[in-house]
Amino acid sequence: MFTGLVQAVGQLGRSPGGVEVRIAPGAGLDPASLALGDSVSVDGVCLTVASLAPQGFRADVSGETLARTTLAAKAARQGAVNLEPALRLADRLGGHLVSGHVDGLAEVVAIEPRGASWHLALRWQEASYGRYICEKASVAVNGISLTVAGCEPNGALFWIAVIPHSWSHSTLAQLQLGDLVNLEADLLAKYTEQLLRSTSPLPGSPLSAGQRAGSQHPGSDGPAITPTWLAEQGWA
Repeated sequence: MFTGLVQAVGQLGRSPGGVEVRIAPGAGLDPASLALGDSVSVDGVCLTVASLAPQGFRADVSGETLARTTLAAKAARQGAVNLEPALRLADRLGGHLVSGHVDGLAEVVAIEPRGASWHLALRWQEASYGRYICEKASVAVNGISLTVAGCEPNGALFWIAVIPHSWSHSTLAQLQLGDLVNLEADLLAKYTEQLLRSTSPLPGSPLSAGQRAGSQHPGSDGPAITPTWLAEQGWA
C-alpha cells in the first residue's frame, strides 16, 4: 500500500524477465534502505524488489502488467519514473490510499500553466472508468496522489490543478500532449460500488434480517444498500 507521495524519480530500463530501476545518489530514495521482497511503486505500479544493485534494483514484471501499464514503453526508452516505497503503519497518510494496481491508461489532452499551478487534463482510454471520477475525488496519476478539479458528466475526461511542488518533484513536468499515463481510481470508490451491488448481507451485519425494514433484493434476508437506503441512514 502507498500514499501517492513521490519520494524520488528514477530511470527505468529493461532486464531479463522484468525491469531495472536506477536511482541517482541523493534522489530521495536510498537503494540501501530497500530489501529483497520489498514493494515499491514505480510510476504507480506496485513492483517487488527481486534483486538489489548499488544504484537501484531489479523487479520481475508479468506480461499482464506490461500490457496494462506504460512500463514497457518507458523501459524501452529508459524513461523517468516516479518512485515511492511501501507505506508503513506508522507513516503519515499525506495523499490517499493507493494500492499500486493500475486500473487503466489515460491520454494527456491538455497541459497549461495557470498562475501558480498547471492545468492537466486527462481522458481515460476506457470511458467506463470515468464512473470513479468526480469533483474533489482522489486519483493516482503515475503513482502521484492528485485531486480532481473538475470533470465531464461521465468522468471520462477530467482535469487537475497541479501545484508547483508536485510538478517539480515528479515526472509531471516531462509530460507531453498525447502521452499515456497510468491511472488508479480511488479504492474507496471501488469498494463502495461493490457494496452497493451486494445482494446478500452477511448474517449478523447491520443489514441482517429483522434489524431494519426496507426494500430487499430477491432472495436476500436484509435490505439492499441503495442510494435511498444510504439517505435514510443519514449518508445523503
